[in-house]
Amino acid sequence: MLSALLVMAAIAVVLGAALGFAAIRFRVEGDPLVDKIDAILPQTQCGQCGYPGCKPYAQAIAQGEADINQCPPGGEEGVRKLADLLGREFKPLSAEHGEEKPKAVAYIDENVCIGCTLCLQACPVDAIVGAAKQMHTVVDPLCTGCELCVAPCPVDCIYMEPVRETVQTWRWKYPVVEIRKAA
Repeated sequence: MLSALLVMAAIAVVLGAALGFAAIRFRVEGDPLVDKIDAILPQTQCGQCGYPGCKPYAQAIAQGEADINQCPPGGEEGVRKLADLLGREFKPLSAEHGEEKPKAVAYIDENVCIGCTLCLQACPVDAIVGAAKQMHTVVDPLCTGCELCVAPCPVDCIYMEPVRETVQTWRWKYPVVEIRKAA
């Protein structure tokens, strides 16, 4: 009995060492450029760029398959940041993919909602909560404003409301000029 346990322990140690070696030897690291591009994108997962989410779009940009001006939620500011990161020339936002809009949040008129769950299925970030045949509501901090929930609603009870500027959401809209000390 003791010898069987020792054999099992030895096998476990050998296999563990082999797995550890394989994990180190065959490690696949992600592309750091893709991560930097993805960090610039707004993470709305809206698909307006023609890709199913921000990460696939970032991969396409890094591989040269997509242009940097296809993200309406990121707006011109996002295009400028991508151009700076990649050393490319700034291009205006592509009209083919949509136009820049102010950040908005979805709201559901709970008096009209029939609980069909189509909006739940459409939301890429699970910002809508509710159950079948029950009213639904949007969790404001989670909503990215992608508008993907609006179209599937059969009773048009979802509307987009622009986010009001508060002390927490206010951002400087002008370019920041770096002041350098003269030598």
